[in-house]
Amino acid sequence: MSRTVGDALCDRLIEWDVRTIYGFPGDGINGFLGAIARQEDNFRFVQTRHEEMAAFMACAHAKFTGDVGVCMATSGPGAVHLLNGLYDAKLDHQPVVAIVGQTFVRALGGDFQQEINLLQLFSDVAGSYCQQVNTPSALTHTIDRALRIAKAERTVTCVILPADVQDMEAVEPPMKTHTIHTGVGYWAPRVLPARVDLARAAEILNAGERVAMLVGAGAQGASAEVMAVAERLGAGVAKALLGKAVLPDDLPYCTGSIGLLGTQPSWDMMREADTLLMVGSSFPYSEFLPPLGQAKAIQIDLSPRMLSIRYPMDLALAGDAKATLEELLPMLVAKNDRSWRSQIEKNVVEWWKWMDDLAKPGEVEGRLRPQCLFESLSRHLPDNAVLSADSGTSADWYARHVRLRSGMKASLSGNLATMGPGVPYAIGAKFAFPDRVAVAMVGDGAMQMGGMAEMLTAAKYYKTWLDPRLVVLVLNNEDLNQVTWEQRAMEGNPRFAASQSVPALSYAKWAELIGLVGLRVESPDQIEDAMAAAFAADRPVIIDAVTTPEEAPLPPHITFEQVHAMTKSVLADPSDGLAGAKEAIVERLRGVASHLHS
Repeated sequence: MSRTVGDALCDRLIEWDVRTIYGFPGDGINGFLGAIARQEDNFRFVQTRHEEMAAFMACAHAKFTGDVGVCMATSGPGAVHLLNGLYDAKLDHQPVVAIVGQTFVRALGGDFQQEINLLQLFSDVAGSYCQQVNTPSALTHTIDRALRIAKAERTVTCVILPADVQDMEAVEPPMKTHTIHTGVGYWAPRVLPARVDLARAAEILNAGERVAMLVGAGAQGASAEVMAVAERLGAGVAKALLGKAVLPDDLPYCTGSIGLLGTQPSWDMMREADTLLMVGSSFPYSEFLPPLGQAKAIQIDLSPRMLSIRYPMDLALAGDAKATLEELLPMLVAKNDRSWRSQIEKNVVEWWKWMDDLAKPGEVEGRLRPQCLFESLSRHLPDNAVLSADSGTSADWYARHVRLRSGMKASLSGNLATMGPGVPYAIGAKFAFPDRVAVAMVGDGAMQMGGMAEMLTAAKYYKTWLDPRLVVLVLNNEDLNQVTWEQRAMEGNPRFAASQSVPALSYAKWAELIGLVGLRVESPDQIEDAMAAAFAADRPVIIDAVTTPEEAPLPPHITFEQVHAMTKSVLADPSDGLAGAKEAIVERLRGVASHLHS
């Protein structure tokens, strides 16, 4: 058999050191699948339950490894299914390449079965590079550019392969006019601001008396530099959710998360700061940053298009976080007055005491309060665990109660904030790091949306992992809880049961049905044993935690408008949300009183 375009694509991917492809089969991609089968010793094809999940796993692969994630789908519906997962990667600036089948070239334009204008369909999500290979000689440069652009621009690219082209004989382009000749590899540059701008940044930071830092995903790999700068400036450091793993939570000046899911110390620090240094973050909620006009502000980001769009910066520096902070550090003068840092550290201690109080085992109407589950999970996490959280209240409790240690990795859907990636992120982590424990924290809505199906993927592959442990904590509250509280706090409406109720289900029994471990947790005295059993298991585990939907996930600072809206929603239906609203207000007043007393 002659070497096909599909074979040539496999060979080129191997040259690029791509070894894992997430996807789902279909006749529009059969030529490539056949080539993968012939190269089975060099490739790992991970069959997901749905193409969207394949894209999520490719995104997770990129997030946790820094390498390009690759996903694959057939023509028509398979291609459409990829989109949400690809947008997750695009909006979080992750390098992902989608390889997508198409109908025969000779049939294009004839309204053939499953024919979709894929160039148009992917023109936004893969706007940096989306090309269709219509002739064998175009394959090499197309896949080379897709991989290189995805890596260089930290974005999504797409290669469309018509089914007949996949089976054609592979040929290299001749050395003549109107041909393209490319090579393998991408060598990242060391991107630095101008020396004069670094000096200006140092002047501003040295002049500041109360410096606050905010770090995001772009500061991954620069943890040591962030800590050195914070120590030199006597600064506190808040973390955007995508940057939660940049610093361990046991640092005394790390104020934790910021924003709607953030902490009181982060809020207080930003309220009082006279200088802001933002590193590698596109954090969108400007109301949680210092009031306009109060602080001098400096931003460092690798992407110039992300500069000075969240806060009016006095100096916006395009540069790699690690390299830029390395160059900046010698210009900074150590601050002798540590009163600002001392107050931040005191606030952090008080915050964790408060979180520990909230996490004491307890029930609301016979259901567990979720905080105690997350606090227990945090204590039981093995070293170097890789964590994912889904969108919803699981992200709230993850942000506030899970204390990451040095060496851990963690992520979620940041800018898209889509439901569904929690479980596939964890599975992607297992293929990227088969010797590490993966943990997913998800709500029952996200679990039913796609997580249950992808646990079949875990069941299929876990025996191939060096460490078979994958723990999924499900908040079983029979409610789309984040939106329920948003309806109350933002709109002043009572819970709309028709849109919010989630069908009752035993996720523990589902785990057992598919050959995994299921642990049902219904009372506080079962939590510790369940966590210990989950991390001692010889296969993936679902912890089915029966939690209350009456625990309000409120931001660290409640506005009058939010209190008014919540009161209005409760008065509209006093039987709904009253316990949670009362508890939320009491908790917030308790926190304010504690802060004022300190």
